[in-house]
Amino acid sequence: MLKKILGLFFVGILLAACQPLPETSSPATIAPPPDTSVPVTQPPSGPPPLTEIPMQVGYGVSDSWFELYFTDPTNPLAKQIAGGPDGPLVAAIDSARVSVDAAMYSLSLNSVRDALIRAQQRGVQVRVVMESDNMNRADPQALKDAGIPMLGDRRQGLMHNKFVVIDRSEVWTGSMNFTDTGAYKDNNNLMRIRSTKVAEDYETEFNEMFVDDKFGTNVVAATPNPRVTIDGTPLDIYFSPDDNIQAALVNLLNNAQSSIYFMAYSFTADPLGEAIRQRAAAGVKVSGVMESDQVASNVGTEYDLFRTAGLDVRLDGNSGLMHHKVMIIDNQIVVMGSYNFTASAETTNDENVVVIYNPDIAAQYMLEYQRVYAAAKP
Repeated sequence: MLKKILGLFFVGILLAACQPLPETSSPATIAPPPDTSVPVTQPPSGPPPLTEIPMQVGYGVSDSWFELYFTDPTNPLAKQIAGGPDGPLVAAIDSARVSVDAAMYSLSLNSVRDALIRAQQRGVQVRVVMESDNMNRADPQALKDAGIPMLGDRRQGLMHNKFVVIDRSEVWTGSMNFTDTGAYKDNNNLMRIRSTKVAEDYETEFNEMFVDDKFGTNVVAATPNPRVTIDGTPLDIYFSPDDNIQAALVNLLNNAQSSIYFMAYSFTADPLGEAIRQRAAAGVKVSGVMESDQVASNVGTEYDLFRTAGLDVRLDGNSGLMHHKVMIIDNQIVVMGSYNFTASAETTNDENVVVIYNPDIAAQYMLEYQRVYAAAKP
């Protein structure tokens, strides 16, 4: 009797095992019940946030292809001339394996000077182009003494660039002169762009000066990659006086739909000022901060015309220089580089500009604008 009962029991188990399982989202596993103790959140929309770069003096963020730095003259530690944006630049020079080409308006940062000398001593090809008026100083002389080949522009216009090309694969550029004041007393920006195509553009410009000995108006418009797209972000690369930068900027301003913010060390270019005033008259939000010393000394400054038009344009409050040359258009587009908004930058000086089409980068420049604007004089 017991055997019959056990037999029926095992038959029941076999019949149950042959029944199909309920359909699930995954035929291989059955999902466990949700953990109701953990709040459910929606995934973030858009690209992931930029990564903050910790700094003792200044602000920094990074993403897959760039690093972006801003100086902080208000930081009490700035007086130590350490811990600012020159630190990451020095680390990059120290990592160079093949070449370092630097176009520098001026040099007094010992950290950068020493990094260039170290690179030369370990066999990296180091070359420097400078503004001739700034070459007869201690730090440039130290580079010469170390055997680093240097060439000045030897002309009335300015070699006003501030860029470094490392291993023909990355570029450091912005408004920051490689000086103690540029990195620690003035408002400036500096960007590291990892791109062989952008590096090719800047290397071509460097060789035009260093190898071909062509400066200012003695130039050839030969930028190999005028537009480069990196991880979905378009960048337009310009050099003056050969690339008609002013016309490109007027076109950008004329197409502004909602807002124009600018930080201008010097602003005397009538076509740019007029384009801004016309967009303001059409209802575009305009706000700007200009360097007070330049407004006081410039002939033909746009400041008075902006104020007469009722625009929210202010004088900076930094005891050093508000040295940015930045426009932020529609919270989407950033104009940055060495190019002041002046006729000399357009027609005489050697300059560079990058136009970046990226709302996340624009947001970082807006944070800097808010810092500068908060210290400005109403």
